[in-house]
Amino acid sequence: MTPNFFSQFMSPTYLGIPLITLALTLPWILYQKPSPRWLSNRFFTLQGQFINNFTKQVFQPMNLGGHKWAALLSSMMLYLVTLNMLGLLPYTFTPTTQLSMNLAFAVPLWLATVIIGMRNQPTHTLGHLLPEGTPPLLIPILIIIETISLFIRPLALGVRLTANLTAGHLLIQLIASAAFTFASIMTTMALLTTALLFLLTLLEVAVAMIQAYVFVLLLSLYLQENV
Repeated sequence: MTPNFFSQFMSPTYLGIPLITLALTLPWILYQKPSPRWLSNRFFTLQGQFINNFTKQVFQPMNLGGHKWAALLSSMMLYLVTLNMLGLLPYTFTPTTQLSMNLAFAVPLWLATVIIGMRNQPTHTLGHLLPEGTPPLLIPILIIIETISLFIRPLALGVRLTANLTAGHLLIQLIASAAFTFASIMTTMALLTTALLFLLTLLEVAVAMIQAYVFVLLLSLYLQENV
């Protein structure tokens, strides 16, 4: 039974075509393009309010140099939330449970923040590798530790998003399997397990949104250090 639990994280194919491309394209189809009309529908108004509130909350502490990233990080936030939420639907595939996919998101954006810092303020950026007032004997060790922690950042971003979503999907499948098994043996336990499954699904909806927010928030913090 164990291989069946993890088979949901394998990228499905149809006629030799990987369906992960369809899953990655679908979020862009769901959202409407800006309309030239003065009045728009409720969905577009809600979408605009969400983007505006998120942009104000994340970019308010930054200087004007970091505001150039508002469109990119807001789009990334909306894209990740949509991918995570669509993955909770039955018979769907969640691309963000793949570590390679999350690293493909994290590494280029993290590297861009580091390059911007090295180009605009190299002294300040390199100063993060050595805290002020460090004893001379600890300088080589701290430089090595801070360099390792710097390069671990994109890996931590990808692993955090992958681990949280994978754990949630496994829990949902385990409890759903238990509820299906109890249905023909113990009706009371089946009802309790179904109620637990419903609560866990609500929790996973919250986790899907929170993890996308944390992913983009940490990227904005890395950007704030370098602009």
